[in-house]
Amino acid sequence: MKANVQQIAETFRIAYPNAKLLAPGENDFTPAKRRQIFHQIKNNNWDCIILTHEQFGMIPQSKEVQRLIFETELEGVQKDLDTLKNSGTELSRRMLKGMEIRRNNLQSKLNSVIYAIEQRKDTGIDFEQMNVDHLFIDESHRFKNLTFTTRHDRVAGLGNIEGSQKALNMLFAVRTLQAKFDADLCATFLSGTPISNSLTEMYLIFKYLRPKELARQRIENFDAWAAVYARKTVDFEFSVTNEIIPKERFRYFIKVPELALFYNEITDYKTAKHIRLDRPELDEVLVNIKPTADQQEFIQKLMQFAKTGNGSLIGRGQLTRQEDIARMLIATNYAKKMSADMRLINPDYDDHPDNKVNICARKVAEIYHESAPHKGTQIIFSDTGTPKTGAFNIYDALKNKLVNDLGVPADEITFIHDWSEKQRPELFRKMNNGIIRILLGSTDKAGTGLNVQEKMVAIHDFDIPWTPKDLEQRGGRGARQGNVVAKAFYDNKVRRFIYAIERSLDNYKFSLLQNKQRFINQMKNNELQLRIIDEGAMDEQSGMNFSEYIAILSGDTSLLEKSKLEKKIAVMESLKAAHYKEIARTRYSLEDFERQKENTEKMVSRLSSDEQVYKKHLKYDKDGAKANLIRLDDFHSGNPEEIGNHLVKLHKSWRPEEGQTGTGKIGHLYGFELMVQRQTEWLEEKGRSLHREYNTFYAIRPETGIRYTYSSGVPNPDNAKLAARYFLNAIDKVEDLLSRYQKELAELNDNIETTAALVSKPFEKEEELKQMKAEHAKLEKEISQKIRENQQVQPDQEATIIALARDTEEPLLQSGISR
Repeated sequence: MKANVQQIAETFRIAYPNAKLLAPGENDFTPAKRRQIFHQIKNNNWDCIILTHEQFGMIPQSKEVQRLIFETELEGVQKDLDTLKNSGTELSRRMLKGMEIRRNNLQSKLNSVIYAIEQRKDTGIDFEQMNVDHLFIDESHRFKNLTFTTRHDRVAGLGNIEGSQKALNMLFAVRTLQAKFDADLCATFLSGTPISNSLTEMYLIFKYLRPKELARQRIENFDAWAAVYARKTVDFEFSVTNEIIPKERFRYFIKVPELALFYNEITDYKTAKHIRLDRPELDEVLVNIKPTADQQEFIQKLMQFAKTGNGSLIGRGQLTRQEDIARMLIATNYAKKMSADMRLINPDYDDHPDNKVNICARKVAEIYHESAPHKGTQIIFSDTGTPKTGAFNIYDALKNKLVNDLGVPADEITFIHDWSEKQRPELFRKMNNGIIRILLGSTDKAGTGLNVQEKMVAIHDFDIPWTPKDLEQRGGRGARQGNVVAKAFYDNKVRRFIYAIERSLDNYKFSLLQNKQRFINQMKNNELQLRIIDEGAMDEQSGMNFSEYIAILSGDTSLLEKSKLEKKIAVMESLKAAHYKEIARTRYSLEDFERQKENTEKMVSRLSSDEQVYKKHLKYDKDGAKANLIRLDDFHSGNPEEIGNHLVKLHKSWRPEEGQTGTGKIGHLYGFELMVQRQTEWLEEKGRSLHREYNTFYAIRPETGIRYTYSSGVPNPDNAKLAARYFLNAIDKVEDLLSRYQKELAELNDNIETTAALVSKPFEKEEELKQMKAEHAKLEKEISQKIRENQQVQPDQEATIIALARDTEEPLLQSGISR
């Protein structure tokens, strides 16, 4: 990104001072200089080249790679078309036109590429010729709008199947490297929000980075992926003729643990907690605001508009056919404006003292004055009511309130919209020095690339964004390393105020985003225990499901209660899964303890037998010491020194006779056979393999097979008397060995008793979880009944809908909770 490229370049130079780095400026990519910079990239052996997204997009891509990708996409579309034509249903015929348009567009692009290849004279330089080995893409989520093929038409939650040229250009580059190395990956995607809103985005990550693995799993397109991991569901809304019609969306995800594992095979996910990054935490407060009288009245009108499509109820004229088709999107947008300020709908509405603007302004002013000794700074985020000349907007309303009524100097307040990319460093300086103390901005302009955290004490979410990514990126402006004031004076915390109007979409949106963010975070961490999750039924493109919309605006809190209950159940399910994971680990430990016990009991039995034989034969001399009554084969002296010297000589020079194994019997003592063994040790020295041969001594009873050694099998070469007692000392270890194994056996018995009790321990909160699930099922039933009442479905209409749901092989109502 433009805002970060110089900072990245400087950091790279510090980390790799001797590296050959190319970081072209903005002026280096003008049309006149572009050819020169491409030659520099191609003809020099750079260690690293740092470009902005825009600069990278100017690099021509290989026509051959483009041709291959377009042919693959076209083949997928043609297969889908053939499937649709053969299905013969009304639904398929409706899809047909859109599929044919997409096929024709791809064919046109392919023809252009083929023509360019055929007519090419001066090839110039493209990405394939630049000798790049790997791509690191910062803020990779900005390339998520990648083209894909699907037979599903008008299904919410899919995104734009055409994709963007920016994303397609990135796919060309990634495929070029993958073809070069005949491998997946070849690029590193860097993003704090790789999954910004929906788990469907994971498919596009796999399409970029794992084409070979997808092919191995026979996943050729989105539909094949969705068939494994997603579930298409049916919601209901009113048509232009006021009939109930089904609306499909990918809302539920199944086989979630397997999906998480597939994702985590190629990801390295690190949070501030993982690396113990010293940065502030967000102290979140949801500010619930009572609707004003005007808002309450307008809520009723919105509900009637959603039911009837009467535009005059909300200050619009007669709806066109296209507008009526998008009625729920219009209703959702009006509800968003209403919750921000009624004057966004009509500037003639009053400025109520307890509306969102006034409550937010008072809180901002309170923190402004309170943090004055530290020159504390704040950001107010609003994507609604951005600055407009000559029209009411939230930004000017908040600033006017702060300046005229609450004692904040106008020159300490600014709008992000007033600062160009070139001017941003000056904004950063003024914010970090406390010269400007209040910044108003949208998520898009102020949510990323804004390093103004040094004195940040509070963040205000005036409205609630559409995606978890946006909510997370807003918070990241303050909860960021380098926040000096928060660390020194505010317990290393940044306050975050999220403003929500009761009986509006605010609370529901916030709850939905929290749930989505939790699922996404657990997916990144591979910690999801649920097999099925529900992403909710609301998005920026299509608005909200009619029935849920009516339920929320009418003050019915069932959906919020359901969402909160699902969150509790998800936590409880995670605890239960963790409990049974621990049980599984404990059971494995129990089995291991029992195996160890069986082996140890055998060892104790064998050692006891050896000890009995040893004690039965053991003799003592006149001084009470253990007598060394060793008998060596072919050696008849009883003199300890002579015995010792003979043993040392044997240890040094014994060789097995031809045809013998490397082991020989050399005597006996107290019922034990005395043995010598020839050992070979291989060594690596200066690239050559060498070997060394040497002997070791041990005593053994063939009945038990336990080898007794002393001093690593080597008799004392410097003291003949001690060398003579080598085998006595070795056999004498049987008592200590027996004692040690008996102690181990006692410990194993204790461990088995304790572990067996743990294995049989039930999940302590099982009954509480059952009650939660029963309450959830009851709540779902009540919500279903309310939805049916709102929709006033006639019996024949209901039968039609149920039949349609059966045709799609999907249940009408689904739960995000595994039962």
